Amino acid sequence: MLRCGQMMLAQALICRHLGRDWNWEKQKEQPKEYQRILQCFLDRKDCCYSIHQMAQMGVGEGKSIGEWFGPNTVAQVLKKLALFDEWNSLAVYVSMDNTVVIEDIKKMCCVLPLSADTAGESPPDSLIASNQSKGTSAYCPAWKPLLLIVPLRLGINQINPVYVDAFKECFKMPQSLGALGGKPNNAYYFIGFLGNELIFLDPHTTQTFVDTEENGTVDDQTFHCLQSPQRMNILNLDPSVALGFFCKEEKDFDNWCSLVQKEILKENLRMFELVQKHPSHWPPFVPPAKPEVTTTGAEFIDSTEQLEEFDLEEDFEILSV
Repeated sequence: MLRCGQMMLAQALICRHLGRDWNWEKQKEQPKEYQRILQCFLDRKDCCYSIHQMAQMGVGEGKSIGEWFGPNTVAQVLKKLALFDEWNSLAVYVSMDNTVVIEDIKKMCCVLPLSADTAGESPPDSLIASNQSKGTSAYCPAWKPLLLIVPLRLGINQINPVYVDAFKECFKMPQSLGALGGKPNNAYYFIGFLGNELIFLDPHTTQTFVDTEENGTVDDQTFHCLQSPQRMNILNLDPSVALGFFCKEEKDFDNWCSLVQKEILKENLRMFELVQKHPSHWPPFVPPAKPEVTTTGAEFIDSTEQLEEFDLEEDFEILSV
């Protein structure tokens, strides 16, 4: 599941920097942004989204090192790690109680341009509410790219067939990043469907360790499909899943909301809810911010030379966020 979370996030970063239509070609020189994305996922403790960082951050979610993660845990871990990732600058929203709140996402993604007068400020709630009621985005001068993750439970022990059509509909949306899920004891990254079969990538393959080469590039062969994707009947899906969506601009999110209202909310038994206002019985929404903590975690370290002061196998630690 850790690897599946990496795959979904990597796809979001590809859309963020290279565009959704970009395709990888073997043996072809790749853009520098692509190489930088790869370096975020290397199996080293000083890489932001390495398996080491994800496993360690999972401790704060109640998962010991080596304990299996579910889709929701991976989503929460990515949300926390993204706070330390200034280059990609993603806003990661993980829905709660099967509910996506438009007001909260707009508050998190609408950022003011940095200036002497506005640095550190956030848009006044009254103006946000006013613009939302008018259906306009006039007060959103800059939009922080959004990774939207919707953890769901689509049944008790197996997926309820009433959710199948809505689940497949999500893959058709242009903002889709697929879904995290699997079947008992196997995690998969689902990227599409054919009829009643889901198309998935399987991370259960041992690969040779790779690192940055002398010229700064990464041997990327094992980062891509060396075999054809596999398929499984959708009714064999474990009911615990997490849908992923990427909205680079505000208009992408507005379009996603329209598609959800048209295709998902039309069902009698809805897969999830989309609401305009923050529910009154929920705690107040506070956009996540990078915590002001000291840490021995490598995400704060600029060069590998600084790592020499730590015993990497014994003393490496990220404080819970």
